[in-house]
Amino acid sequence: MTDSLVIIPTFNEIENIEAIINAVFALKKEFHILIVDDNSPDGTSQKVIELQAQFKHKLFLEVRKEKAGLGTAYIHGFKWAIAHKYDYIFEMDADFSHSPKDLMNLYNACIAGADLAIGSRYVKGINVVNWPLFRILLSYGASFYVKMITGMCVDDPTAGFICYKRKVLENLSLDTVRFIGYAFQIEMKFRAHLKGFKIQEVPIVFTDRVRGKSKMSSSIIGEAVFGVIKMKYISLFQKNKF
Repeated sequence: MTDSLVIIPTFNEIENIEAIINAVFALKKEFHILIVDDNSPDGTSQKVIELQAQFKHKLFLEVRKEKAGLGTAYIHGFKWAIAHKYDYIFEMDADFSHSPKDLMNLYNACIAGADLAIGSRYVKGINVVNWPLFRILLSYGASFYVKMITGMCVDDPTAGFICYKRKVLENLSLDTVRFIGYAFQIEMKFRAHLKGFKIQEVPIVFTDRVRGKSKMSSSIIGEAVFGVIKMKYISLFQKNKF
């Protein structure tokens, strides 16, 4: 039994899913994987079921009825991980934008004392590959905006490559998390910040997906822009809701 679980949410990731699973299991440290699939019509969950025969007792699958957002997929995974007593719980994308090799760097940061380790694109300059300039400016600008509104000293608050110690997730009142898209990542870090947990950023190189389709949309961006202001307001005037 390992102490670490990597949660990978999926929707139509048939082009990436086998490769990302193999890459994680090829690492020297043993990680378990939980795929949270939103009933992908392309056969993603069926491929995972096939691979479970090869990776018994370390590859797990939860299939939800429909596409319900990144945030709710992770919340589902967090609750599963807590119930199964994993000490280190990771968020990672299926499309190789996050390198599986960096899982050890996040793990080591938590072993060394961080409560929450973030795979950061911006803690040491801008480390993004294959993004158009407008998307880099949008993401970097969003990070500055979030820092300004929330007061968090986090250079990449929208990052989705993360290691949590279990105690963090156990103390964040997961059932009250409001956001399901881009803003979900911000809210989780903000809640950890308000609770006084130690947050550490670990530099990574983020590489845009080569296969499959991005899930980013204007509604997700809008949720983040306006959601941050609402989140800050609630933290100031309705603290009991955090």
